[in-house]
Amino acid sequence: MISLAGRDILHAWGKFVFTGIGLGLLIGVTLTMAGVYRGMVEDGKVLLDNSGADLWVVQQETLGPYAEPSSLPDDIWRSIWVMPGVAEVANVTYLTMQITQGTTDVRTLVVGITAGGAGTLGWPPYLVAGRQITRGHYEAVADIASGFKLGDTLKIRRNAYQVVGLTRRMVSASGDPMIFIPLKDAQEAQFLKDNAAILMQRRRAEANLSSSLSSTSVNAVLVRIKPEFLPQEVAEPIRRWQRFTVYDRKQMENILVDKLIATSAKQISLFLVILAVVCAAIVAFIIYTLTMDKIREIAVLKLIGARSSAIVWMILQQAIVLGIIGFVVGKIAATFAAPIFPKYVLLLPTDSLLGFFAVQAICVLASIVAIRMALKVDPAEVIG
Repeated sequence: MISLAGRDILHAWGKFVFTGIGLGLLIGVTLTMAGVYRGMVEDGKVLLDNSGADLWVVQQETLGPYAEPSSLPDDIWRSIWVMPGVAEVANVTYLTMQITQGTTDVRTLVVGITAGGAGTLGWPPYLVAGRQITRGHYEAVADIASGFKLGDTLKIRRNAYQVVGLTRRMVSASGDPMIFIPLKDAQEAQFLKDNAAILMQRRRAEANLSSSLSSTSVNAVLVRIKPEFLPQEVAEPIRRWQRFTVYDRKQMENILVDKLIATSAKQISLFLVILAVVCAAIVAFIIYTLTMDKIREIAVLKLIGARSSAIVWMILQQAIVLGIIGFVVGKIAATFAAPIFPKYVLLLPTDSLLGFFAVQAICVLASIVAIRMALKVDPAEVIG
C-alpha cells in the first residue's frame, strides 16, 4: 500500500504540489496571525519591562496608565517615597499621538521621564546609538521603528526636539514606537491648553478665584520596591493611606492582555477558526478528487482481497503527505513574512509544533469523506 500511495502521488504530483503550495500559504497566514497575537502580548511585556517598575500608582478606580486615562498630582511622589519598602519613585506621562516624520505621520507613544540617568524608572534601559537625555528641555530619544535618526528634529505640539539617542524595541502595548522627552515638556504637551482655552480660563478665573491656570499632573507614579519586601506589602499601605489604585506586575499584565488586547485576540481567534475550516475544505476536496480518480483501482484491490484498513491507510498517507507539504511551505512563508509585517510577529517553536499537529489532525479529519466513499465502493458494479 505504501508503494501504491507513493505511485499515485507521483502520478498526480502537479496537483499535489500546487495544492500543497496553496494550502501552505493559508497555513502561513495562520501561523502569522498566531505570531501577531504573541507579538501583542510580548509588546505589552516589553512595555512593562522598559518602565523598570514593580508597582504602578494610578488614579483611583482606573485601569491606567496604559488601558485608561489616569491623572495624579505631580507632587504625590514625595508621600509615596516615604512609604515602607519603597526604594525609588518616578513620575511618568504617556501620550499617544501622531508625529510627522518626513512626509508621513507616525503614530507614537510619547513618554515623559524625570531627570536622572540610565536605570532611572521610566528611562529607556539601553541605546543603540547616541546618548541619553541630559538637558531639561527639547531633547528626545526615539525608537528606531519611528523612522527618526540621530540629529533629526521632531515637533510635539508647539515645541521642536532634537533626537539625541536611538533605542530598539521600546514600544507601547499596541506596538507603537516610543519617543522619550523630559517630563516638564511632556506635561506641557499633554496638559497645557492652547491660547484660546487659556484666555477663556482666565476669564473664568476672574469670576472664581479658586480656579487654577496651571496643570501639574502626571499619568502614573512608578515605584521600585526594596528586595526584602513583597509587592503587596508595599502596595496595600499606599492604597489605604494615599487613596490611589496600585497595580503590581502581574495585575498590570492581566490588564494589558485581558482588557487592552482582548478584542484583538478574539478577532485573531475567529480568523484562525475560519482559516482552519478553509484548510480542511481544501484538503477534503483534493483527497476526494484523487480518490474518485482511482475508484477502479480501489475496486480491483477489493476483488483481490485487500483489507479495508489497507485502503484507509493509503488515503490517509496522501492526506498526511499533503499536510506535510503545506506545513513546510507555510512555515517558510511565515518566517520570511514576519520581518516585513507591519506589526511585531513572534513565531514561537511551540506554536509551530502545535500547528504541525493541528494541520495533520485537520488533514486526517478531512480525508474521512474520501475514506467513507472508498469503503462503499462495490467491486462488482465498478468492474462490471
